[in-house]
Amino acid sequence: MGLEANGGDKKQLKFLIYGRTGWIGGLLGKLCAEQGIQYEYGKGRLENRTSLESDIASVKPTHVFNAAGVTGRPNVDWCESHKLETIRTNVVGTLNLADVCLQNGLILINYATGCIFEYDSSHTIGSGIGFKEPDTPNFIGSFYSKTKAMVEDLLRNYENVCTLRVRMPISSDLSNPRNFITKIARYDKVVNIPNSMTILDELLPISIEMAKRNLTGIWNFTNPGVVSHNEILEMYREYVDPSFIWKNFTLEEQAKVIVAPRSNNELDASKLKEEFPQLLSIKDSLVKYVFEPNQKKVEA
Repeated sequence: MGLEANGGDKKQLKFLIYGRTGWIGGLLGKLCAEQGIQYEYGKGRLENRTSLESDIASVKPTHVFNAAGVTGRPNVDWCESHKLETIRTNVVGTLNLADVCLQNGLILINYATGCIFEYDSSHTIGSGIGFKEPDTPNFIGSFYSKTKAMVEDLLRNYENVCTLRVRMPISSDLSNPRNFITKIARYDKVVNIPNSMTILDELLPISIEMAKRNLTGIWNFTNPGVVSHNEILEMYREYVDPSFIWKNFTLEEQAKVIVAPRSNNELDASKLKEEFPQLLSIKDSLVKYVFEPNQKKVEA
């Protein structure tokens, strides 16, 4: 079934989106506009239950999307020193929204994180064995990941929630500082570890289709397979900047310049691939959605 499935329902669909000022929230609004789907951004704050109820009463949505949350600026290290702010939004706020949606008979599409796992003896680097949706998170190295793992576990009890585990999101907009490629291209040194990642240009339209299909439960929301930092930067050099150079350093060296450890893992995307057979592998998706479009701009 292609992404045009249920196209006839466009007039009936109305999305309420939280996260207007965020990267994913902004992209989601643009996609709705392109697809002719009615949408409004929520005015309420997630931690204020009354304001969420007011939004739902006035917008009368068919589905709610949560792309709001605290990830920290410039990175997740911020959460280590702002724990209450992180809890307020990522825990209290998300649970509030899920609960209000349940009481109103609405499905909540929640953009969560897959940075709640790390390679272990059963899921070793390069083995191709990824963490599946029912697996218990094993990474609590950062406060951000810790709160996200707690919320995911609690949300399992809400049958109206569709939890999408996003990882190291990438888009074709290489000027965006939140873009994983843009981030690592600006670092002095990078570690070189294969990871599951999310190509937003391909996957965000799929999340809209998931709402149309009323899908719920937990989903590893990444492209199948893994790609390493060096492989991405090699592609960046090949397609975007032939003069680009970078340096690697070890996890031990990285640990000296960050406050909280970072998650590295492979997520098993077979559940998503089964529902959406057209889903490309991470490397093919990178070429099609990110590097080829940027190559044309450079050549032009």
